[in-house]
Formats: sequence, C-alpha cells, structure tokens
Amino acid sequence: MLPSATTTLAAFLDELAARPAAGPALIDRDRPSTAAMLADESARLAAGLKSLGVGRGDRVALWLPDLPAWLATFFACARLGAIAVSVNTRFRGSELADIVGRSGCRVIVFWPGFRNIDFSGILAEADASAFASLTHAIAYDESLDDGEGDGKGDGKDEGRGDHGGNPSRGHVDASGQGEPRALVPAQLHGRPVLGYREMLGHAPLAADEGAPDAGCVIFTTSGTTRAPKFVLHDQRTVLRHAHDVAAAIGYTAPHACVLLTAPLCGVFGFTNALAALFGHAPLVMRPVFDGEAAAQAVLRYRVTHAHASDEMISRMLDAARGKPAFPSARFFGYATFAPGHADLPQRAAAVGLTLVGLYGMSEVHALCALHDAAEPPERRTLSGGRLVAPEGRVRARDPETGAIQPHGTAGELELSVPSRMVGYYGNPQATKEVLTDDGFLRTGDLGYTTDERSFVFLARMGDTLRLGGFLVSPAEIEETLLAHPAVAAAQVVGVETAAGFKAFAFVIPRQGATFDESSVIAHCAARIAKFKVPVHVRPIDVFPVTPGANATKIQKAKLRELAQAIVAADRA
Repeated sequence: MLPSATTTLAAFLDELAARPAAGPALIDRDRPSTAAMLADESARLAAGLKSLGVGRGDRVALWLPDLPAWLATFFACARLGAIAVSVNTRFRGSELADIVGRSGCRVIVFWPGFRNIDFSGILAEADASAFASLTHAIAYDESLDDGEGDGKGDGKDEGRGDHGGNPSRGHVDASGQGEPRALVPAQLHGRPVLGYREMLGHAPLAADEGAPDAGCVIFTTSGTTRAPKFVLHDQRTVLRHAHDVAAAIGYTAPHACVLLTAPLCGVFGFTNALAALFGHAPLVMRPVFDGEAAAQAVLRYRVTHAHASDEMISRMLDAARGKPAFPSARFFGYATFAPGHADLPQRAAAVGLTLVGLYGMSEVHALCALHDAAEPPERRTLSGGRLVAPEGRVRARDPETGAIQPHGTAGELELSVPSRMVGYYGNPQATKEVLTDDGFLRTGDLGYTTDERSFVFLARMGDTLRLGGFLVSPAEIEETLLAHPAVAAAQVVGVETAAGFKAFAFVIPRQGATFDESSVIAHCAARIAKFKVPVHVRPIDVFPVTPGANATKIQKAKLRELAQAIVAADRA
C-alpha cells in the first residue's frame, strides 16, 4: 500500500513490528531477528540519543558496516527527527573529519574493532577542529564474529533482541574468540565515549518526534576532485521510494527473500534494505561482502532478489557450483562499475542466471529505474530502464542548444521523480544549479529516452567525448577495444591534440598476450567510425580508482591528466 503523506519512518517501523511475525525481517550472519526486535532496539537507541541532547535536525554520523545496528540507529534518528549521516567504513582520518565537520554531527556511532582496524585511533588522529560540534561518541562491539568467518553461525543467538556488545568487556578478534585488543578510550577529542549496549539500557521512546518532511539521511557524493556534496533526503522520500521499489521488483510476492550486497552507507545498499523491509521480505546481510558467503546464502535462504555491482556478481559466479547456479533467483540486478566484466551477462546466462540492468544515483536513490527481466538480453543488460515511480518522467536535453531531444537521441538525462532529494545539505547554490525551473533534476549523465518513463544510460557527461561534432560514449569505444584478443580491460578519455579533440585509450593487456598498439588501433579502425578511433592505445598495469559507498569507481580525471601529459610529451 502506498504510504500516506503523513506517515513517518518510526510509524512505519512500529506498524511493521505490530504485524504477526511470519518470519525474520533481518538475517545477520545466520542470526535472524524480527521487525519487533528492530523496532525495540531502535526505540531504545532513540531514548539514549535523546538523553544526549539529540533532537530534530541534529546530525548523527553512522560509521558502521552492514549491521542491524546501522538500521536501528537510522530509525532511531528518524524517531527523533534527526539526520543520519552515512560514512563509508573505508574512509580514514581526513575524509571522516571533513564529513563530520562540514555536516556538524553531534554524535558518531562506530565499531572500534571492526576487521581489526583501529577506528578509535583514526578518530583520535583526525583534525580535532573538525569535531567542534561533536558531543559524544558511541562504540559498538559484539562478542561474535564480524562477518569474516565462515558465516555458518552457531544458532545460539537467534533470540537476541539486540546486537550490541559491551565495550567494557574489551574487544574481540575477527574470529570471535575473545583475543583482547586495546580497550575503547574513555574519551575522543575530549568527548565521552559511550557503549552501544549502554544506549540500549534506556526504556523505549514511544513518542514519534519525526515528520514526513523532516530530513532523515545524508549520503555523500563520490566526487574525486572536490569535496563531496551532502545529498539530503526526507522521510517521505525514503518511504515512497521503498514502496515503489518493493512493488516494481516483487519484494511483496510470496516467499521473496533479499540479499544485501552493497554497503548501507550508500544508496545502493540503503535502498535495497528499506525496500525489503517495506515488502516484508527477509533481508540476508553480512558486515562485509564475500562472494563465497553470498553464493552460499542465496542457496541456504532461497534468495529471490539481489542487486550488486558487476564485480560482486562476478565473485558470486566464481563461487557458484551448480547449474542453474541459483535456482531460487527471480530478479538479479547489476550495475556496471568495474572494468573487465563485459562478458558478465553471458557468464551468468551460462549458469542459468538472468541479469538485469539498473540505474540510480544518490540524488534520486538507487534502483530508480530498471529493466524488465523478460526483455531480450541485448536490451535488459543496458544501464537504465523504466522508472519505478508511475508518475516519474525522464527527458534528454542537448547540452549545447538546450533543446529537448527526441526519443533515441542522446543528451543529458533529466528526471522528475518522487524519490528526488530535498537538496544538497548546506549548499543551496549547488541545489539550485542541479534543478531545472520545472523541477527536473539534471543528472549529469548522457543517455537517450525510449519513452517518457524509460531510458538508456550511456556515460557520465564529464566522461562523454565530443568527437567529429558528435556526442560519443566512451563505452562504445571501450567495447570495441575489448573485442581485441590482447585487451583485458579498457578505459577511454578525451585529449586535446594538434588535430583537435581525440579519443585516447588505456588498456590492461590480457595475461600472456602480446600487446601491439598499432594492431589494436587497426582493429578499432576496421570496426568504428574514423573520428572515434583512439589516437593512442597505451598499456597500463591498473586503473586509478576511488573507493565509494556503492562501488569502486575509475578516476577518469587522472587518466585524462596522464593522457594529456603523454600527448604533450609527443609534441615536445
């Protein structure tokens, strides 16, 4: 049922908890817990946070991996009308200080001993001035494995109503055997450090101090050359999109079960989790993605739905044993992030798994659009698809003339969807620049529409090449390069040359193959228009990357700098 315009996240969770428990809502490392357990833990946390002075509009940093505690803290913030700030666990001192400082967080929740990393030390060594707004830190811990074990579980904790350990007992190692590590410090930058379980000692907060229009979560954009922007969503946006995704993909169907792969700190994992809760489908999760464990979980729990990056799906296929690999699969969506997986749909099809292309971004949530699994392979594996919101609309605009393009003609994609962000927190100018006068969001993506609700994504506008007077997606040239037997992976950027703006390719040679630049260029010239043929094809060991909340992304800007330097050296 479509959520009411007056429904809050806390009211939604309370209603979910009040339903007769037909099964678990979450399965964390084979330990099931119900919606009622999640609601109780969340309400206790809300009371604890309120005792620390957290209220409507305040920001709370969530520096946690994929845990029930992440979701409990998110809902606790929503009950208070506070804003959860998602922080990637891979971020370190300077990145953390920037996010906490610029967003003005009052509290940070973190797992000091996660994966044997000294997160307390990282916090302590970060620039103290960035924590001026911070009043408290909350340390999560547990006396169970942290997701790096075999994932089989011992079944002893299935009835637990919470997942937090007691920091006063000291840390445990990743195997859960109780090997001591440095205790959580009593203070960080002069602020007291409290235990997560201590927060759970409060009586549940019954009052709902949130509101549908209250901001509830901030995601950071994944820019590589400037400080990330803070994408703010409100409670109405989150709930509505959870409904649309659950309805569009089939989370509400009988016996649906969802595998969480991407981190909750990014929209890919977050959207999947909220939609699973909305559809009353069990969410199978682990703190850290592992291909072998994920493949086993699909079989053990008869997982019907999963959404992951191409690299994650590839690792799951590597671990698959039977044919079909995953008999219970109904809808497996994937996003193309990493190079070297062009054959992924064919690999999946060979073991009976149908992959479906998706589209999303922080500003409109993940799974904003998706293809139909019944479409032919050459169509359903493209990035993009049909908007999940029935009233959603998409158009493509010529970046030079400003004219709206006819269906099938590439331009910058613009979206009008109910999942659109409130804006960039603390940056009204950036918000104004990304919105059109009639409320469409400028995505910064190149693509073309096929009807008013469907489209195909081609490339980021910043990566798009204007060659021979035409807008060209680098992916088209990269696919041609990958067809050469000596090329394992390819990335194409644009450079200024004496002959004008040209394509420049970097490739990772296939192991054991003899790489010859002239041969690869000739291969391209025989298959694509002359103006698209790279002026150079240079081998490289690895592509520069930036770890992101949703996936690891290629740093095209660094490749462009390197390519331009090579061209300049050739001229000298």
